[in-house]
Amino acid sequence: MPQLGEEFPNFTAQTSQGEIKFHSWLGDSWGVLCSHPADFTPVCTTELSRLAALNGEFKKRGVKVIALSCDSVKDHNNWIGDIAEFGPKCAVDYPIIADEKRELAVALGMLDPDEKDKQGIPLTCRAVFIVGPDKRLKLSLLYPATTGRNFDEIIRVIDSLQLTAGYKVATPVDWRQGDKCMVVPSVTEDQLSGLFPKGVEVVAVPSGKHYLRMTPQPN
Repeated sequence: MPQLGEEFPNFTAQTSQGEIKFHSWLGDSWGVLCSHPADFTPVCTTELSRLAALNGEFKKRGVKVIALSCDSVKDHNNWIGDIAEFGPKCAVDYPIIADEKRELAVALGMLDPDEKDKQGIPLTCRAVFIVGPDKRLKLSLLYPATTGRNFDEIIRVIDSLQLTAGYKVATPVDWRQGDKCMVVPSVTEDQLSGLFPKGVEVVAVPSGKHYLRMTPQPN
């Protein structure tokens, strides 16, 4: 499995929209790759329907979405009708990778040993990889096959990753777009006014240390 900060593998794959080479497909965008155990399964259908409904939110953020399942392109294209029909009935305009031989699932560490197909072969877990325009891995999450993901959280994380890539801030617990941010520890006192013209609030704590520094979202 690729580690945070490492270059994400530049794989070639067949998808519901034709062959792609990952880095070329990504271009200068951010990317979200989501794996799924199998086609025509209940939780996966709800997840891909939600991804379709949120695709406008991803596009606003310059993020491309791609899914993966261990079935054929033919199965994917047949399944897309079910995905589009479920929920708000949105068009499924992102590609779905066909990984019938589990080659990508193995290479990216996405197999779930507790969930197997009819032949006893492990299925993919519910993995999420967020890749930056620099083709490096920014975040990875692994869910078991029995637990559907919260894609509102994925959007929240993307907002944080994009914000903190451009400013010397970190986002605190339960942060949402528009909330106050934390000034990172590497910023010195004499840099504060130049970097944060909206002001910085130091939260008083019993230790007396000035490490909890809050500032309005800089962008």
